[in-house]
Amino acid sequence: MRIAILSCFYPYRGGIAQFNSSLLEELSKEHTVKAFNFKRQYPDILFPGKTQYVTEDDVAVPVESEALLDTANPFSYISTAKRIRAWKPDLLLIMRYWMSWFAPSLGYVAHSMEKDCKVISILDNVVPHEQHFFDTPFTKYFLRRQNGYVVLCNAVKEDLLRIKPGALCKEIPHPIYAQFGEKLSKESACNLIGANPNLKTLLFFGLIREYKGLDILLRAFNTLGSNYQLVIAGEPYGSFDKYAKLIEESPNRERIILNTNYIKDSEVNRYFSAADLCVLPYRSATQSGISNISFFYNLPLLTTNVGGLKEMIADKGLGVVVNEIEPEAIASAIENYFGNNLHTSIYANIEREKERLSWKNFAKELIGFCNSL
Repeated sequence: MRIAILSCFYPYRGGIAQFNSSLLEELSKEHTVKAFNFKRQYPDILFPGKTQYVTEDDVAVPVESEALLDTANPFSYISTAKRIRAWKPDLLLIMRYWMSWFAPSLGYVAHSMEKDCKVISILDNVVPHEQHFFDTPFTKYFLRRQNGYVVLCNAVKEDLLRIKPGALCKEIPHPIYAQFGEKLSKESACNLIGANPNLKTLLFFGLIREYKGLDILLRAFNTLGSNYQLVIAGEPYGSFDKYAKLIEESPNRERIILNTNYIKDSEVNRYFSAADLCVLPYRSATQSGISNISFFYNLPLLTTNVGGLKEMIADKGLGVVVNEIEPEAIASAIENYFGNNLHTSIYANIEREKERLSWKNFAKELIGFCNSL
């Protein structure tokens, strides 16, 4: 099968590009696959981080792609569709849709290709975490005239069917990321990040955004004893001021290890190897790529009961889910986790899930769904 993939790839950085690269590699084992990239993903004024691109000191694996689509230039929508059509794919796989900014550009290309090949999108979100009045009409436009949709959790499936009743969709769990290096000893990992290997280590990892609830975790950490430390690793998207104030005022601030830089691929393993528990205190969510890094390192998760996190974690015995999105509930669950040695059974469950959550299985399910349409 000839598969055209339209999404962000290297030199863009972040979880979406990493996902796309891993799936491209897996699909290429049995199919002819070509990556069509963004020429411009966001105008700089709309991007809240420091840079959209891999930097010179990153070790991300380059991906060969053709950079065509400028989301802010409608003329590029036409030329992108024409270029993909000329390649004559059997399938146009749009990877992925996660916010309504991409609806006009990706939607135009998808609609232009509907008579030439099958078109399938992988949906991270149908309803964005930070919502705007134009999200629903834009998303409805994007979802028109596609053959099918792949979702990574049931919460997104429900959002999809609410906006487009009767849509043909397939739920396939997010695969495990395995490209960040082997697990280190806790002692060596803690030494690399400036943490104490003798303390129980909580990890908050990834881009820092309002919906991810770092402030909730900081307030929870204030109530924990001196045998705990908190590692925060990730670039802020937006102001960090309120978090800095909470850290400065924390009675446990000397046990907070903070790195607000984007974490390079070569450094990811040290944070997950140093941790005893990864905490996702989200206010809202669909699924989380952080969980799939955690699983590779056999690191249990503690998360709030939002979006698809419960079905991903608690229902599979891969961690602890807290029903109340409150500091007191988070702190109590952390103490219960360590106090009752819950990690023993969770480790065994994570090992069992790894094969099911492989890229090989994801690609097989994806192609099977495509062939059924």
